[in-house]
Amino acid sequence: MKYLWLKNTKDIAAGSQSVIFRKMRVMGIKSKVGISTVIIVVISGFLLPEKLVIPVLGASEKDWNHDTFWYEPWGASGVHKGIDIFSSNGTPVVSSSYGIVLYKGALSRGGNVVVVLGPKWRIHYYAHLKDISIGFGALVNTSGVLGSVGTTGNAKGKSAHLHYSILTLVHTYGE
Repeated sequence: MKYLWLKNTKDIAAGSQSVIFRKMRVMGIKSKVGISTVIIVVISGFLLPEKLVIPVLGASEKDWNHDTFWYEPWGASGVHKGIDIFSSNGTPVVSSSYGIVLYKGALSRGGNVVVVLGPKWRIHYYAHLKDISIGFGALVNTSGVLGSVGTTGNAKGKSAHLHYSILTLVHTYGE
């Protein structure tokens, strides 16, 4: 699979699109994307509405401890930046928001993970999945199935759960 990567943001900021177009030609993409299109995409990321759902099918707010966000439950694993939503092994994990899958794969601590870029330029991180049922670059809808609850990564030997966190790429004021 071929990916389109930019070396740095100066290529876009300076209006130099040659790197983008050269890589698009290598990938066989024939249409040109102008700087105005890039600006529209960036701005629309802020304007798109965000309505979140709990990312484990059938879960409620009672299925996680609200005091554990800044808790260090696993000792050496560091500050716990997210929530653990406990459920039965194999319960479907759904996208908490619509977006695009930026990564799917395995990490040492997170085990099987999926990363989705959603509205407001927020990264949604889903970890410890038993399995992954979506591909890189896929567009996902809110409540679209990503995989299932598991015990991979540093959750091995612990109760099945989804580690879920949201990372903000760009700070938005007034929220």
